[in-house]
Amino acid sequence: MKAVAKFEKVSFEQFKKDMGDFGLSDSALADVYDRIKLPKRATAFSAGYDIYSTVSFKLDPGETIKIPTGIRCRINDDYALFIFPRSGLGFKYRLQLNNTVGVVDSDYYGSDNEGHIFVKITNDSNEGKSVEIGEGDAFSQGIFLQYGVTEDDDATGVRNGGFGSTSK
Repeated sequence: MKAVAKFEKVSFEQFKKDMGDFGLSDSALADVYDRIKLPKRATAFSAGYDIYSTVSFKLDPGETIKIPTGIRCRINDDYALFIFPRSGLGFKYRLQLNNTVGVVDSDYYGSDNEGHIFVKITNDSNEGKSVEIGEGDAFSQGIFLQYGVTEDDDATGVRNGGFGSTSK
């Protein structure tokens, strides 16, 4: 298999800034940062790299949470990282990403936020099921896919930011 990317942690300073909504002390944040797990495949033939939660949480039906993962990814120029919920969580709880599928472009790595990957999910259960995820549990997965461009492509823009930054 061809290596097309490398996962890394964002800096502690960036992680601290992005975890502000969780109200953790600096020492608690440092402990969480030290425990961040880089994405891994579970088996030799898994397509998806498991992405692990940095916090424990419970989502009742209809509830949403945005998780700063503490990771970023350097990706070859002709690839992108596509993020999906873990299959079992989607099947059992209708856990869904709010943007349906997350797309992390290769130029996101150099953004002002260090390319920090966030995952925003909703428990869309129509059966009244709550889902609980522990810190360090795999809750989403990323798959690298190659893409092409048209013969007359003339894109020259430069990204600086995350969600919606290319349409500004």
